[in-house]
Amino acid sequence: MASTHRVVVLAADGVYPFELGIPSRVFEAADGRYEVFTCSVDGLPVRTNSDFSVTVEHGPEALRTADTVVIPPFVAPDATAEVPQAMVQALASVAPGARLVSICTGAFVLAAAGLLDGRPATTHWMVADLFRARFPHVALDPDALFIDDGDVLTSAGAASGLDVCLHIIRRDHGSEVANQVARRCVAPPWRDGGQAQYIQHPVPEPTASGTATARQWALENLHEPMTLADLAEHSHMSLRTFARRFTEEVGMSPGRWLIQQRVERARHLLETTDLAVDDIAGQVGFAGGTSLREHLHATIGVSPLAYRRTFRGALSPTH
Repeated sequence: MASTHRVVVLAADGVYPFELGIPSRVFEAADGRYEVFTCSVDGLPVRTNSDFSVTVEHGPEALRTADTVVIPPFVAPDATAEVPQAMVQALASVAPGARLVSICTGAFVLAAAGLLDGRPATTHWMVADLFRARFPHVALDPDALFIDDGDVLTSAGAASGLDVCLHIIRRDHGSEVANQVARRCVAPPWRDGGQAQYIQHPVPEPTASGTATARQWALENLHEPMTLADLAEHSHMSLRTFARRFTEEVGMSPGRWLIQQRVERARHLLETTDLAVDDIAGQVGFAGGTSLREHLHATIGVSPLAYRRTFRGALSPTH
C-alpha cells in the first residue's frame, strides 16, 4: 500500500459538530489509507455552534504536512460579518499541491483567500446570494451537491460533506473501496455532484407505501430491460402514483434514477474488471456499447476507455 494520505481538518469558532466529524468518520473507515488530524488557527479549543466546545490536538502547523485540507462549515456569514482573517492566514501555510476541500460555508474561507477566483465552486444554497455578492470572481453553482475542480473541491451543506469525502476516496482508490466505506458509514455510496441540492417536494407520509421494494428489485435486475410499468407493479401502485411517490422519495424521476444506477454499475465494472465495453453494457442493461458511451459521457464527460485508464492505467485498445 502507498504511504498514508494525511488529511487535516481546519476548524473555526462556530463550527458545526456534525460536519466537523465527517472527514474523520469517512476517511478513517478506509482501512488505514488515510490519517485525519484536526487543528485550529491557534491550537486552542474551538467553540461549536451548539452548547459545547471541542479540544483539538494541533495548531496551524499541522497544515504544513497535509496532503488534503478540509474546512468544515461554521456559523453562516451574514452581510456584516467577515471571514475570520486567522483562517485565511492559516491557509498560507498549506504546502503547494495539497488538495483543498470545503464543506458548506467553508467555501467562504477558500474564496476569501483568493483560492476560488475564476474557478467553479458551490456552497449551501441558503447563502448563495451572499457568496456571489462577496466573491463575484468565483463561478458559483448554487445547485450542485459538490464540485470537483481537481485540486480544489467544494460541497454544499451537511450530508454533501459525506458525498464529497466518498467521492475523494473513489477518486483516490476506486469504487470498491468507496463502496466499502459507504457501507460502514451506512451512507449512499454515490450521489452525482451535479444533483440538485434542494428538492422542492414534501417528505412522504410515513404511513404511505413506498417504492423501496421496486428500487431493490431494479438493482438486482439491472441487466434486464425494465419499464416504468414493471417498477410500478413491484410497488403495487398505478403508474401515475408510482411516478409521483418515487420522485418524492428519491428526488428524481424513475427513468433518471435507473440510468444513474446503470452508469454507477458500469463504472464499477470498468474499474474492477477487464470486460469489454459491449459486455459491460449488457450486464448493466444498456442496449449496447454506444448507449453506455453516451450515458457515461453525459454523466462524467469521459469515454469508458478514458475512465478505465484513470483508475487502472492504460489497457489494450480492445477495451
